[in-house]
Amino acid sequence: MDGIEPDINLLFNVIPTKISDLLNSIPDRSELLEIVLDLGRKPEARFVETNIFLETSDVIQSDIDHVVAHVGNFGRDNRAGIERTLHRISAIRNRDGKIIGITLRVGRSIHGTIKIIEDLILSGKSVLLLGKPGVGKTTMLRDVARLLADQGNKRVIVVDTSNEIAGDGDIPHSAIGKSRRMQVPTPNKQHSIMIEAVENHMPEVIIIDEIGTLLEANAARTIAERGVQLVATAHGNTIDNIVMNPILSDLVGGIESVTLGDLEAKRRRTQKTVLERKSSPTFDILVEIQNWNTVNVHHDVSTTLDKILRDKPTKSEVRTIDANGHMIKKSCDLKTIGPTRPLLTEETEQSMPTENQSIKLKKILSYGVNRGRINQVIKNLGAPVILVDDMSEAETVVTTKNYHRRGTQALKNAELLGKPVFVLRKNTSNQIEYFIKAVIKTSTKNPNNSTIQSLAIFEAEQAIKLIKDGESKIKLRPQNSHTRRLQHIIANESGLNSSSSGDDPTRHVVISMSG
Repeated sequence: MDGIEPDINLLFNVIPTKISDLLNSIPDRSELLEIVLDLGRKPEARFVETNIFLETSDVIQSDIDHVVAHVGNFGRDNRAGIERTLHRISAIRNRDGKIIGITLRVGRSIHGTIKIIEDLILSGKSVLLLGKPGVGKTTMLRDVARLLADQGNKRVIVVDTSNEIAGDGDIPHSAIGKSRRMQVPTPNKQHSIMIEAVENHMPEVIIIDEIGTLLEANAARTIAERGVQLVATAHGNTIDNIVMNPILSDLVGGIESVTLGDLEAKRRRTQKTVLERKSSPTFDILVEIQNWNTVNVHHDVSTTLDKILRDKPTKSEVRTIDANGHMIKKSCDLKTIGPTRPLLTEETEQSMPTENQSIKLKKILSYGVNRGRINQVIKNLGAPVILVDDMSEAETVVTTKNYHRRGTQALKNAELLGKPVFVLRKNTSNQIEYFIKAVIKTSTKNPNNSTIQSLAIFEAEQAIKLIKDGESKIKLRPQNSHTRRLQHIIANESGLNSSSSGDDPTRHVVISMSG
């Protein structure tokens, strides 16, 4: 990779001198991600691998006012920028609207970040990029825009929410090459700007950062159906996250419950009610980003989803860039489904248990829940579950309603890492027992039924998170009566309303705000 833009000094220029002098003395600033200024605390510099507090006096109000005076106006999303740069400045306000905290995100233009997927981008097919926050999705989108516009000679429109891709100001940053940029005034207007781009400017390619709402997912399908290539990012680490998200699952084809006839169910050796793909996917290719040098590629999203729903091993392609800059491609089987499925390599694939080996232990982190009670429930049930202390090791996090309401940093980190968070109403053995039963696959005789139940549980959890983030009502997919009951329990434990609607086989749960 090359072409790192040397405009970090422009970011330092808006910071008080006492802080910028310390930042300038740091030997390797190429690893700097963010600078945090919070009233009454020491300034913090965040790097790829570590965070450090700068040895200076605590931040005072005049320090924050200095930054505010030297950057562009803050929009309704509390973000501002520095004109003709990619840096992002975000504000934290008190109850009176006064800015008392600033996060300064370092924006970089790095050429060569998409070398690992360059052939996919130039294929003309729509590509969806997934990856945890901070992995470099937005940086890669800039390189995608430049590649398609300059080398591919395509008419490219960048739909730029909060000036995240092409920087602040009316003139877009040179990082996007000859691409045109349409600014989005507020995040809730992104879907309308996506449609406007197609209707008014005849693009061949549209680039979007973070599709996250139902309206945006619908707009993406509309664009794809008009023959326009889409390159976008979405919330999630793996295709499993998208499959389980009731809002975004349409991006990969969606899921619906289908009742089979007796003969067809017998032929498939499965139960009569199964999950199947609802329609063609919006995106042809899905890329799970581990880092700039390692990705996992699903070349045919529809085939991958079909196999996931039928509990069949799915083939994917793991790509890596070695120290000499050469690309290495390996075909791997993905044999598990779940929100924290790791990227498989040859070594991890060989170590996966077969049907005759012991069941893989579920790793759970307890946050505010009595560990003694959890261990006792695990022992009583004989459940394949162990408690861990490290968030990065955990597959699932369990907490109580009181802790969840506080919105602690640990729980925020869990959500950022894509860890499902179960919220117990009370710290009781009965609640814990329900939780343990919900996260393990209790049906060993019918694996397909287990997969459907797991998907339904996580779909309900995703819906609950979306409602707590502002959605008023979420309709879940049709399920059988037992699975619907589990979804009702999950909604009730989270303090939300739930009701069943429709007639079998399309009867489904609707989750909404209480009161």
